[in-house]
Amino acid sequence: MPEKTAARYVLTTDCPDTTGVVAAIAGFLARNNALITEAQHFDDEISVRSFMRTVFHDNGLGLPPIAELERDFAESVAAPFDMTWKFRDLRQRCRVVVGVSKAGHCLNSMLHRWSTGALPVDIAAVISNHQDLRSLAEWHGVPYHYFPISEGRRNEQEQRITDLFERVDAELFVLARYMQILSPEACAHFSGRAINIHHSFLPGFKGARPYHQAHARGVKIIGATAHYVTTDLDEGPIIEQAVERVDHSASPDDMALVGSDLESLVLNRAVHWHAERRVFQNGRRTVVLR
Repeated sequence: MPEKTAARYVLTTDCPDTTGVVAAIAGFLARNNALITEAQHFDDEISVRSFMRTVFHDNGLGLPPIAELERDFAESVAAPFDMTWKFRDLRQRCRVVVGVSKAGHCLNSMLHRWSTGALPVDIAAVISNHQDLRSLAEWHGVPYHYFPISEGRRNEQEQRITDLFERVDAELFVLARYMQILSPEACAHFSGRAINIHHSFLPGFKGARPYHQAHARGVKIIGATAHYVTTDLDEGPIIEQAVERVDHSASPDDMALVGSDLESLVLNRAVHWHAERRVFQNGRRTVVLR
């Protein structure tokens, strides 16, 4: 048997649902000396699509090189089933750029989990349109990039973000309370590669001071939503949500504190699942294979 430290790989597949998908994937891996250690599969009856995540490693007899596996899989499995698919070496951690403005709770939580190894990513950089959180990022040894927004020059600021993203070879842009609306061009550039976090009152209580608005209406449930960024503001495919009850005794500040805790929790879950290749976009929804 291989050592516990042996390389592990994940294969993600998305295809029209039909008979034999799981058998074809399992059979292919078995023929290539792969030992499956984790597998999740979901058939969506609404979209009529099949989603699968399979983790495997060498069974001791020697895996072919991944490039060879990819070629063979493309021809013998992916093509007949019209699959979207990807092999990934799980030793290669997802590289992340984090966007922030002034609120630091989500960034602080991400940096802590990353520094302790609980969040399986590499945080390559933090960008912001303010200087407020520089010391927090740099204390953790993460480069901090100040990209201010000048009137009429927003496109230039976004170009600096996308240039940095590509320069550090990042895979995911996390908007950890980055309080700027991305342009349609930026949304297109980061399609499937940007996650946003916000309170779950939407579409109600938009704009400034949402918790004060919620308090004035006597809201009893506080929540947070993490979703992929699209041109539909705050309406991208949802990855994760969480809620907490409050009562009449909660002040607006109390409610905001509950919301901040939930935002940090939900964002970390969404980033974690994305990094482990557990999230599949399925139209306007997601499938999360946990």
